[in-house]
Amino acid sequence: MISSLLVANRGEIACRVFRTCHELGVRTVAVYSDADANALHARVADSAVRLPGSSPAETYLRGELIVKAAVAAGADAVHPGYGFLSENADFARAVLDAGLVWVGPSPEAIEAMASKTRAKELMAAAGVPLLAPLAPDAVTDKDLPVLVKASAGGGGRGMRVVRELVDLKDELAAASAEAESAFGDGTVFVEPYVEHARHVEVQIVADGHGTVWALGTRDCSLQRRHQKVIEEAPAPGLGPETEQRLLSAATAAARTISYTGAGTVEFLVSAGGDDGDRVHFLEMNTRLQVEHPVTEAVFGTDLVALQLRVAEGGTLDGDPPAPSGHAVEARLYAEDPAQDWAPQTGTLHRLAVPGVRLDTGYGDGDTIGVHYDAMLAKAVAHAPTRAEAIRRLAGALERATVHGPVTNRDLLVRSLRHEEFTAARMNTAFYAHHLADLTEATPDPYAPLAAALADAHGRSRFGGGWRNLPSQPQSRRYLVAGEEHEVHYRHTRQGPAADGVHVVQAGADLVVLEIAGVRRKFAVSRYGDRVHVNDTTLTALPRFPAPEPDHAPGSLLAPMPGTVVRLAEGLTEGTPVRSGQPLIWLEAMKMEHKITSPTAGTLTALRVSTGQQVEVGTLLAVVEPL
Repeated sequence: MISSLLVANRGEIACRVFRTCHELGVRTVAVYSDADANALHARVADSAVRLPGSSPAETYLRGELIVKAAVAAGADAVHPGYGFLSENADFARAVLDAGLVWVGPSPEAIEAMASKTRAKELMAAAGVPLLAPLAPDAVTDKDLPVLVKASAGGGGRGMRVVRELVDLKDELAAASAEAESAFGDGTVFVEPYVEHARHVEVQIVADGHGTVWALGTRDCSLQRRHQKVIEEAPAPGLGPETEQRLLSAATAAARTISYTGAGTVEFLVSAGGDDGDRVHFLEMNTRLQVEHPVTEAVFGTDLVALQLRVAEGGTLDGDPPAPSGHAVEARLYAEDPAQDWAPQTGTLHRLAVPGVRLDTGYGDGDTIGVHYDAMLAKAVAHAPTRAEAIRRLAGALERATVHGPVTNRDLLVRSLRHEEFTAARMNTAFYAHHLADLTEATPDPYAPLAAALADAHGRSRFGGGWRNLPSQPQSRRYLVAGEEHEVHYRHTRQGPAADGVHVVQAGADLVVLEIAGVRRKFAVSRYGDRVHVNDTTLTALPRFPAPEPDHAPGSLLAPMPGTVVRLAEGLTEGTPVRSGQPLIWLEAMKMEHKITSPTAGTLTALRVSTGQQVEVGTLLAVVEPL
């Protein structure tokens, strides 16, 4: 029996594993980097061990330090979570060699699936349908589009879609460099890219006594940068024959490598085959998936508890539990979808999503830094039908309180209510087709007035917050969705007044306005110059704005804080560049972002070097137009 367990991870997944451990009476041990010294997972664990440093390479990717921490803390088992070392066979061996229980599949099973190219060979031999890799130097125009993909790792890192043959060489090099940085292995391969396909996966749980459960399907087609955004179980709209092929193929994959524990087999499903949908094996993730809660909800089970049972040598029942209803999960990210998904940092002042399951690694007041993934939380709704689950989740997110950096909350609500999603007609190109509409700014036109009235109440010292004498008109300026808004109001003997509305109530945190005979409530929260009014975010502008910094035309500024991980080959001052040419790559929150030349011209200044940390607005380079 496991009595004390260390989670070799951080954030949401560490908190998720600890929750099950506490329910089972298992003591918990966290590891934390210097950047995570006050992180939620370190606070909720029974004990915690510091890993000196802040970057993943210094801390969560140092297997020897984690094993040493487990021994020092008296843990008798290690759970890898997902990401970092969760699919590293050498780490699993090191845990076992230290006399600890490894909560995961055998190192041999991890190794078999660690290389996507080797995994495809094994699956082909087992009769699992798949997309055959292409030799990079043999790709022709007829093969396009193709996908360049890292052989190791996952999470969308080291992946590039290539639609023009002339771009293949550069994309192979870029994907290899990103994979080397993320996984320590720059091996990449090329396979056909299936347009308009769905991403469908099967949850596997297997014990060491020959029982393999295939716990239904999940659809994970809504993705950005090849990373999932919304997932659901079961995958909607699959015919019974297609579903059975998926379950059988996943079970065969698990049995082929004598798999134990929880794992996921991923597929692409496309329409048009003579015998129905085409099914193509992608990969097997030899760990727990981010989206595992939707399967837990539908099957009424705890996958972490099952992982612990299997790791202790226990058995699964002969048949898996019966599924019930439908579940949908949305990933809440600190990012701006309208700005090329740029990650955001800062203080998360408040996070609350009512009425649904919320898995998170953050608490109110925690800091969102640059070192790790941008995911703040996962919101999960379960209901008897798919339509009810979607409505419940969209409503919960719409009513959520998310105060702090910009997030993708509005995008999630609109995605869940989009006609293609509600009709289950989505595919992996959903955001490529609809992002502009889904990110169109629609701020509440009365939010600035509510913010101004709340601010004025907080500043006033008289009569419940308002002067009992008429006064001159007052004004406030706010920046909303990139546009400046100026609002006017005045104090009267009856209280505050504004043209076109009746002010029913004006407090520091609640304003009630009657607009065309309808009373509306506006919850107002302020943090410095940032104001949240219901789901609209405003920035209070000073009365006398400071002058903008003077940058030369063609200046390239950092759009987010991050690390310079790569410069274009041969890039020096005096280099001619073309419009749209990638010049600098920044990495922030486990994502790479290209900084491209805004025009054709000459690079007249290069102010950064590889490995340099930069803040938002840092001058990176200057391109003088032709």
